[in-house]
Amino acid sequence: MVLAIPANNKAEIMNKLFILFVAAIFFLASCHSTRHIQTAIAKIDTVAAVIVPDDHGREDSIAFIKENYNYIQNNRISFTSFTAKIDINIENNEGKRDNLTAHIRMYKDSAIWITITGAFGIEGLRAFITRDSVRLLDKQNKTYTLRSVAYLQEVTSLPLDLLSLQDLLLGNPVFLDSNIISYNKSGNSISLMSSGDFFKNLFTIGETDKLIQSSKLDDQDETRNRTCYLRYDDYENKKGVGFSTKRNISVSEKKKLDIELDFKQYEFNEKLSFPFSVPKNYKRN
Repeated sequence: MVLAIPANNKAEIMNKLFILFVAAIFFLASCHSTRHIQTAIAKIDTVAAVIVPDDHGREDSIAFIKENYNYIQNNRISFTSFTAKIDINIENNEGKRDNLTAHIRMYKDSAIWITITGAFGIEGLRAFITRDSVRLLDKQNKTYTLRSVAYLQEVTSLPLDLLSLQDLLLGNPVFLDSNIISYNKSGNSISLMSSGDFFKNLFTIGETDKLIQSSKLDDQDETRNRTCYLRYDDYENKKGVGFSTKRNISVSEKKKLDIELDFKQYEFNEKLSFPFSVPKNYKRN
């Protein structure tokens, strides 16, 4: 699609694709972080009676939820730095597709660096996201944009933070509020239903390996009617880290968007640089 448009519009398209990339992958990312396990246990105690009426069953339910909630949190990927190459396929509700490649570098709690390329590996956009700012280099139109982190909030209509974005890219659990209102066992899967400030989350893990299988999020605001379904497949284990290399994200509100993420390369805890120099001939937006 990028090659089929006039050259003077390429920059605009690449900027839109960056926003699409962020809005899709981080669509439901809230700065409302998961609470500590102690808080989770306290909340579980208050809702367990709704799940099972008798005392014995109530105690078993509390123990079951505590155990699996702890497994999920303890299985979070811990890292110092992370780098990845991702093939991204995006399809909208009209059947139009975009094929992009993203190179991502992250340093824990500090920075996310992204380059997005289109056809023939031509870099169209470079982004550098920190706790308080978003910087963009539009290499097609030779422009530089500096915004506060609120820019991410604007394109997703939700409060975002750096830590939530990093968890999403790693495949760590997000939006799993400690307010667990029900659970279910089916086949080799366990599902926990949480209810948070922004979303209800039907969060499914494997019964044996406790790895994330899927997450279905529904907006608490019924007037928005946002739904997002995330699926995690093709786990690999590098240095004791279970990592999903293929993921699917389906987002729907007024329109539907399907995103496929294929992690072609990824590494943990290597020494990284975050090259982001602004050429003198770039115009400031």
